[in-house]
Amino acid sequence: MRPDTPAENVDHTAEAARLERTAGLYPEDAEALLLRAAAHLELSGDRSAAAALYDRLLASDTGQTGLENPYLVRALKASNLWEYGHEAEARAIIDGIRTAAPRDPAPWVVVAESLESHDELEAAHETFTEAVRLLLTDVPEPPSAAHPLLFGRHRVRRMLGVPHDEWDALADTVHSLPVTLDELHDPKRVWSLGSENPAELEAEISRLRAELGAYRTALSRPFPVAILHWPAPELAELLEAYPSLTTEYPSHEEHLATTETALRELAASGTPNLGIVTGTVPSYEAFAASEATTPGDTDLLPQYATTLAARGRAVPWPPQRSAACWCGSGRPYGECHGA
Repeated sequence: MRPDTPAENVDHTAEAARLERTAGLYPEDAEALLLRAAAHLELSGDRSAAAALYDRLLASDTGQTGLENPYLVRALKASNLWEYGHEAEARAIIDGIRTAAPRDPAPWVVVAESLESHDELEAAHETFTEAVRLLLTDVPEPPSAAHPLLFGRHRVRRMLGVPHDEWDALADTVHSLPVTLDELHDPKRVWSLGSENPAELEAEISRLRAELGAYRTALSRPFPVAILHWPAPELAELLEAYPSLTTEYPSHEEHLATTETALRELAASGTPNLGIVTGTVPSYEAFAASEATTPGDTDLLPQYATTLAARGRAVPWPPQRSAACWCGSGRPYGECHGA
C-alpha cells in the first residue's frame, strides 16, 4: 500500500496525479489506485491531500459501489491523521476499527503499527494480540497475509521484554529469513552500531547485509504469471457479446478445468509466482479500447491478464487447501479444484 521509494528518486506528487487519472479510466480498480496515490501524497509531505483522498474513498462506500476493504482505508486514514497532528481523531478511528473487529489482517497491521510508531507499545501489543486471537485461533496454517500480525506482535513483545508464548513460537515457524526473529527484533542491536568494538560492528553489518539480501530478493520477484479467470455470469455476458470467443471458452466448466490444468503444468515446469486474475466484461472492453482493437480478438486475452497482474490484481496460486477455492464455488480448495 505504501511505496517506499525515496522522495529524491520519484516525483511523488506527479505520480499521485497519474494514479488519480488512471483511477478515472479504470473505476473498477479505483480503490487500489487511489490508495497508492494517497501513499505517494504522504511521501511528498502533502498529508492533507492524502486525507482528502481517503475521505473521497470512504464517501464512495455506498450500496453496490462499496469498497473492497473499507476498514483498511479507515486505518490508513487514521495513521495519516496522527502523523500531522490529528491524534484525537486518529485514536477514535482506531478504537472504531478494533471494536468492529474486521476479518482482514491488513487494517489490524496498520493501526497496530501506528500505535507502535508513536511509542504506544502496550496498546500496540493489545491490538496485535486481539487480531491474532481473532484471525488465527484454530487455524491450521496461518495465511501469508496474517504473517505481519505475528511478526509485529513478536517485535513489540521483544521491546516490552515479555517472555515468548505460543504465538511467538508460531511466528518463528513461519519466519523464513536467515536472521532469526529474536535477532531481528532485539532492541540492543541498534546499540551495536554505535560500538567502538570492530568485531561487534562487523557482526552487526553482516547481519544487516543478510537481511538486506533477503529483502531485495523478495522485492525482485517478477509479477506473477497470471491466468485469466471469468466467473460464470461474466463469461456468459462475454460470450453473448463476442461469440468468436466460444472457441477459447466452450463452457464455463471447461474454462475452470483448463485454468487449473494450465497452472499445474506451469508449476510442474518450475515457473514461480503463479497467479489468477479475474476478468470483468466492462474492464476487458475498456482494455480493448485502450489497445485500439476488438474484444473478440483472442490474442488480446493474455495481454489483458498480464495488465491486470501488473496492476496488482493477481491472487497467488495455489491457495491453501483449507482456503476458499479460486473458482468462487465457496468450497475449500482441497475439496474443489485442488482435489
